[in-house]
Amino acid sequence: MIDDIEYNTEREHLIIPEYGRHIQKMINHAKIQETKEERNKLAKSIIAVMGNMQPHLRDVADFQHKLWDQLFIMANFELDADSPYGAPSKEELSERPEPLEYPQNFPKYRFYGNNIKTMIDVANTWEDGEMKEALTYTIANHMKKCFLNWNKDTVEDYVIFNHLFELSDGKINLKDSEESLTDSSRLMKASSGKKYASNTGSKKTSNHKKSSNLNRNRKRY
Repeated sequence: MIDDIEYNTEREHLIIPEYGRHIQKMINHAKIQETKEERNKLAKSIIAVMGNMQPHLRDVADFQHKLWDQLFIMANFELDADSPYGAPSKEELSERPEPLEYPQNFPKYRFYGNNIKTMIDVANTWEDGEMKEALTYTIANHMKKCFLNWNKDTVEDYVIFNHLFELSDGKINLKDSEESLTDSSRLMKASSGKKYASNTGSKKTSNHKKSSNLNRNRKRY
């Protein structure tokens, strides 16, 4: 009795442990069958058992394809059976995917963010007129707001105009403009007001929950 006990350290490595050792043994048994007809029959039975482990997906076509691929993977690509999706190759599955190219932006003034540069590029494509002028001043005011979020001190308009001129490659020039941007105190007050509103809203919600819990726990006579 003791000599027949199997220890995990002595057992073979499970290629996909999620299916357990019994599935692996069934696949190993199917591999050594002499006729292809018997191997195909056993392979379909194994696929059915594997699908029963996730019954909500077993009838989905893509999931069936995945099960057959996993069957050949667990057989170490040594199972000679007919798959409705074709047997995958070991080289195909072990091939490394091509690396994804992530957009790498390293702006000079990071406190403005990447969206500002996109907005400036769009403004450069517009024809001169009232619409473009309104857009450029909107961008400048947003830049001023971003600058104040990074630096809580005040900022002069000419600093924003110089940055806008630089980021637009000299195509947007507001240096000689007589129109002023929104006052720094108003921009800071608006941003702080939004934060205060969100904080008070969360406090009201928590207070409401506390009061409802107290009413729920109160004894009724």
